[in-house]
Amino acid sequence: MAIEEAHSEDLLLRYEHAINPGLARVFRFMGLESVEATGHGAILVDEAGEEYLDLAGGYGVMIHGYRHPRIIAAAHHQLERLGQSSRVLLNRPMVELAEALAQVTPGDLSYTFFCNSGAEAIEAALKLSRAATRRSRWISTDGAFHGKTMGALSVSGRRMYQAPFEPLVPGVTQVPFGDADRLAQVMDADVAAVIVEPIQGEGGIIVPPLDYLGRVRSLCDEAGALMIADEVQTGMGRTGRLFAVEHSGVVPDLLCLAKALGGGIMPIGAVVGRPAVWKVFEEQPLIHTSTFGGSPLATAVALEALRVTLDEKLPERSERLGTLALSALQALKDRYPDVLTDVRGRGLMIGMEFPSAGVAGALMTELFQRHVLAVYTLNNERVIRLIPPLVIGDAELGRALDEIQSAVASVAVYAKELEG
Repeated sequence: MAIEEAHSEDLLLRYEHAINPGLARVFRFMGLESVEATGHGAILVDEAGEEYLDLAGGYGVMIHGYRHPRIIAAAHHQLERLGQSSRVLLNRPMVELAEALAQVTPGDLSYTFFCNSGAEAIEAALKLSRAATRRSRWISTDGAFHGKTMGALSVSGRRMYQAPFEPLVPGVTQVPFGDADRLAQVMDADVAAVIVEPIQGEGGIIVPPLDYLGRVRSLCDEAGALMIADEVQTGMGRTGRLFAVEHSGVVPDLLCLAKALGGGIMPIGAVVGRPAVWKVFEEQPLIHTSTFGGSPLATAVALEALRVTLDEKLPERSERLGTLALSALQALKDRYPDVLTDVRGRGLMIGMEFPSAGVAGALMTELFQRHVLAVYTLNNERVIRLIPPLVIGDAELGRALDEIQSAVASVAVYAKELEG
């Protein structure tokens, strides 16, 4: 078929034939056949001009909303100068972003390696932990999600994604998330690092005990292991602090960032590390590199996104709106306990748990029909997460909560049939 002719075809059918047949069937089943065209703030607009209130936020990417004017301006300004690096001369935006991250990250986190995604950031952190400690084992947690590249997948916690790619990277031990006592039982002198999310995102928005990260830090120190904090989803203000580890006063050895770091414009990942870990680069400065990582365009955009986060006080906004949302949803749970079995989260990172994946899916469909976007958590299909842009307006959040209440009431009518 000629390219010109293909434009008249149904886009979902073309997606099915050219990209992912299985996912196309899911889109069709859920009634997701609209084509996104543009957006502003927390609103996504399709090609027909229909508006959707986005509570999914690009799986955590859109903290600053769609097309934030300051971030768009920074992208245009840098693109007119230099988009990609020669990789030979110095790159000013990359240095400036690294310095800014050193200023805002906790403790003595001082050095940054730039890449292109969260999974790449995890891969870099895993490699650096082995190089820095000369040890072979990693400890991760059940239900974790760190990405789908080989190393990141190996420390993730869902068999469905792992099984087709076995054997995975060896030397991984998994323990229950939030259980520091179990972690203590498996720590030994061979552990290079413990990798942990401050709040499990894809695991179902699981918030650990407040002392958990502090105990992980202490156990790592006692064993001479590193602590890797995966803040790919929780970072940049999502939980009410710029970084979620700040709730516990913990400084990890390696902090992984991505998603919202790119301001909803550019893919970028980063690993921010303590000086002791970065000694591996003194010995072998090219031990781990990325051709596209830290490009002038990506880092200039990320630097402006960080400035917007601070100037607009997005972490504080997340904390305030998250408190309101959690209170409203808890009241909804009390009203429909057989349908909405749990509500949990921190800031604007909220999980709504239902008795089955079928009920959760029905709730998502009801929301879609109301032009509200929400998504599953990948490792727990009973949980729908609410991670909207932090720039969402108070009135927009109020509308979202009203629509959720209406959708839950509708699902309650036939929830038992769905469970059966």
